[in-house]
Amino acid sequence: MFYRETGQFKTSYAADMAIFPIRQDRVALWLLLGFAFIGVPVLDALQIWPFGGEYLLRAILIPFLILALAAVGLNILTGYCGQLSLGSGAFMAIGAYSAYKFATGVDIDVIAIPPLPVLPSILLGGLMAALVGILFGVPSLRIKGLYLAVATLAAQFFVDWAFLRIKWLTNDSASGSVSVSNLQVFGAPIETPAQKYLFCLSVVTLFALMAKNLVRGAIGREWMAMRDMDVAASVIGIRPVYAKLTAFAVSSFIVGVAGGLWGFVHLGSWEPAAFSIDRSFQLLFMVIIGGLGSIMGSFFGAAFIVVLPIALNQFLPALLGAIGITISTAGISHAELMIFGGLIVWFLIVEPHGLAKLWSTGKQKLRLWPFPH
Repeated sequence: MFYRETGQFKTSYAADMAIFPIRQDRVALWLLLGFAFIGVPVLDALQIWPFGGEYLLRAILIPFLILALAAVGLNILTGYCGQLSLGSGAFMAIGAYSAYKFATGVDIDVIAIPPLPVLPSILLGGLMAALVGILFGVPSLRIKGLYLAVATLAAQFFVDWAFLRIKWLTNDSASGSVSVSNLQVFGAPIETPAQKYLFCLSVVTLFALMAKNLVRGAIGREWMAMRDMDVAASVIGIRPVYAKLTAFAVSSFIVGVAGGLWGFVHLGSWEPAAFSIDRSFQLLFMVIIGGLGSIMGSFFGAAFIVVLPIALNQFLPALLGAIGITISTAGISHAELMIFGGLIVWFLIVEPHGLAKLWSTGKQKLRLWPFPH
């Protein structure tokens, strides 16, 4: 029996749950999901958004969901398994271009695959990214830290070269640019911003729940043991080969699916520059700011990275103009980079666990509210 001290009395955990059977933080999460699935489409249909529904969905919500999914994949590898990676953009590109090949049909000497629907194509693109991730994860069995980061960085440059030079991967496109259209899932078209938003939200929710269950299970405990002390983990019977390669596979699969969504749903037409090294650093910033080793932190980091540039573009000129200073568009871009760098340093020094730690503290207070202890 577990007891919780409440003043001069002792209350059992079962008694607490009998009195307060519903956790307020879970209620807040379910309300948030309900608003995301029902409230946002209703508000979009009524056209009562403050900035216009199409702009909000296309420029904010859809990129936020896709980048949050990619950050979840990177967080599994870096935050939970402790394997530093700088090649996430490469695995997004592999997922996007592989999904494009499956959607347009694969015809080689040994096998011929007819064009597949959107959803199977994106999932198979994630599977191809997982296979490549395992290949580039093999060096993690011998090296770690900065050396491993450089090895994953090699994947970024190799993928950029491959999609520019190997014409078969892009159906003989001279510049590596491809495009998709007439997207359908189970016979339903995905054309309007609301339809694209609901499709991305459904995929991201399923993968986030899958990732949450994985990190809570046996394989997640193996990843965290390898992260904390790999030598001790191998002593107690955890296989480093299995733990590290599964982390690379799961991470690359999720990032590859995010790349497929980024190309098919958000961009529609893309080239290798859409998945450059800047994208890899952007995902790493999301994980650092949101919180290493936290699924929810990936969403916080993605929201911060997506919303901050828009907020700076809207409010920084007005704020500086109030004190008699004018700033150009280039100045806003430079200010964005400086603020990003300063925030990363601040989070690493002051709050290494990122925004997820602040969220966790708030949840603890919410569970005890309105009681002081």
